[in-house]
Amino acid sequence: MTLAQGKTQKPPNPPGPEDRRRLLEGTHHDPHEVLGAHPLPGGETAIRTLRPYATAVTAITPDGHRHTLHDDGDGFFSATTRRPVAGYRLAVTYQDTELTTADPYGFLPSVGELDLHLISEGRHEQLWHALGAQPMTHQGVTGTRFTVWAPNARGVRVVGGFNHWDGTAFPLRSLGSTGVWELFVPGVGEGELYKFEITRPDGTRSLRADPMARRTEVPPANSSIVTVSQHVWQDDAWMRERTRRTLHEEPFSVYEVHLASWRPGLTYRQLAEQLPAYVKDLGFTHVELMPVAEHPFGGSWGYQVTGFYAPTARLGTPDDFRHLVDALHRAGIGVLIDWVPAHFPRDDWALAEFDGRPLYEHEDPARAAHPDWGTLEFDYGRREVRNFLVANAVYWCEEFHIDGLRVDAVASMLYLDYSREEGQWTPNEHGGRENLDAVAFLQEMNATVHRRVPGVVTIAEESTAWDGVTRATHHTGADGLGGLGFGLKWNMGWMHDSLGYVSRDPVHRRHHHHEMTFSMVYAYSENYCLPISHDEVVHGKRSLVSKMPGDWWQQRAGLRAYLGFMWAHPGKQLLFMGQEFAQGAEWSEAHGPDWWLLDPSYGAEADHRGVRDLVRDLNSAYGAEPALWQRDFAPSGFAWVAGDAAEDNVFAFLRHAADGSPLLSVSHFAPVVREGYRLGVPEGPQAWRVVLNTDGERYGGSGVGEAAGPLEPEPVASHGRPASISLTLPPLATVWLRPA
Repeated sequence: MTLAQGKTQKPPNPPGPEDRRRLLEGTHHDPHEVLGAHPLPGGETAIRTLRPYATAVTAITPDGHRHTLHDDGDGFFSATTRRPVAGYRLAVTYQDTELTTADPYGFLPSVGELDLHLISEGRHEQLWHALGAQPMTHQGVTGTRFTVWAPNARGVRVVGGFNHWDGTAFPLRSLGSTGVWELFVPGVGEGELYKFEITRPDGTRSLRADPMARRTEVPPANSSIVTVSQHVWQDDAWMRERTRRTLHEEPFSVYEVHLASWRPGLTYRQLAEQLPAYVKDLGFTHVELMPVAEHPFGGSWGYQVTGFYAPTARLGTPDDFRHLVDALHRAGIGVLIDWVPAHFPRDDWALAEFDGRPLYEHEDPARAAHPDWGTLEFDYGRREVRNFLVANAVYWCEEFHIDGLRVDAVASMLYLDYSREEGQWTPNEHGGRENLDAVAFLQEMNATVHRRVPGVVTIAEESTAWDGVTRATHHTGADGLGGLGFGLKWNMGWMHDSLGYVSRDPVHRRHHHHEMTFSMVYAYSENYCLPISHDEVVHGKRSLVSKMPGDWWQQRAGLRAYLGFMWAHPGKQLLFMGQEFAQGAEWSEAHGPDWWLLDPSYGAEADHRGVRDLVRDLNSAYGAEPALWQRDFAPSGFAWVAGDAAEDNVFAFLRHAADGSPLLSVSHFAPVVREGYRLGVPEGPQAWRVVLNTDGERYGGSGVGEAAGPLEPEPVASHGRPASISLTLPPLATVWLRPA
């Protein structure tokens, strides 16, 4: 017997009571084994579906026959037939409408065996292609594949606008020991909102955003959004050139930006119209963007991430962010982003106890709880978690063409006793305080990124003396550990010491001279970047110009002298937005830089414009002088001339290019003019000329020394050299000289 068209001639074939219960409770691990079409003895086929709130369901076979399914109660409908059913569709009737769709439970798994193998091994370097919401055509039908890693879940269902946020009819199937759950939903595409409803081990349910979501709602809303990129990249020339660069031997001057407050209210696309031009005009080679990954609380500045794979929706879509990166590249500007793999917040819709048990966080509560920030630390020893993060680093570089990752809070990852008292931490297997799992993770991340995306730089914010932060991972140090493999490390010691020095009254600086010279004791122990970041101009630390002592003129002069010293010091440079024009107030994410200071109608506008003009000229002169960047990480690129002139508040040193050509930098941190100041110089150059003087009148300085012509060396021994020059040192200024 068969089902006649439109009539049930064969008895229904409903699910058994146990399957029925588990499907309704959301605890079924294999709904495809029950729902959908299944062969029966005797050549018949059972069709079963679960459609709560439906008043009728009809199966439409490829030959056009409509087969009414029997209402088995609680939303279950079933029937049997002898007709071929491959590719059948369901016509689902509700009170006032009928929807026709392919049956989600009529499809084979949409995740490949290789993907599952790599996930189980923790080695899927493009994890975002296997997990999350992926619009696709599967078995000839368009829709979206939903996949999620939740190994402790008793069941997983997907909910969203397409099912009125009721997941009863959309349970995912477990793909075995991988912990991955999967469902292909026909007809769902770009722009659909969704979440995962997870039944936890204790039987309770939790509604969760997708950890792999590539687009999210604008906070405080937190649903995930199905997305697919339509962006057509136009930065081919930049990307080709990037692979040929040797970053350590090139100019690298970074402008740090908080996108949401640089020009408050601008979207990614509006920023693309303004930011590249501004940065290019000032001569910076790169921008560093404070975290762009989605985060629930704007006041965290992005450092408490909930959507690791999604650019924040506050400023636009993922393609809008791609457009911004593209625009920066086409302007010749590299893009670095702050990346935060150290911890994540406890929001109950995000990663914390994602499937009812510790999953992304360490199972030991003492190891999981971050003592400083009230957040949770990742379990770097779990291969799937390590894979989630390593793939995330690759994701930003491959999908968004990011040129570098500045890794936040590395020190908190490396030490088991970080911010913990005695008895609050457990030593590692060797009895030490090193977090060996975190070390292995950072090594794997760096090795993977550098292998997959040549030309990308990784930068560590690491504030301790950990050995080998920028050493290659395969080179073992004295501690028996390989290097971490970073390209650069923030020099927090230089930052702390030098800011401490310049914040003191000049009369006391002679007692703290070593704070400006000590950095050269360890300057070549790592590949350093010199950061004046957002952290130094918030929370009562004052803006950079406001740290300087004295009256307004002296503060600006001190700032200009300090920037000149910084740009000449070995290492790459980073300056936070607003400091380039001597903003007096601390930065606030609520209103951003005080751009009104550059309004021509403001009385002191020239003072602020002068500092910005200096920053532009610093970058211009820096880029034109290979001595300032070719040997940043080689001792042969630096030599003291006067490193002990504490009574004079003077620091003079030589920088050398790869061909040996020198540049002389002289910083004078006293508010007096010193005439006839003698400095030893190398033999060879017949004359020296000033290429930059931070006391220039156009910068708001006094103009001392601006009219001086070339300085000819005299056969007067000084500073251990047979020849020397005599020059006038401007007050609170840095002067750069090179052979004429």
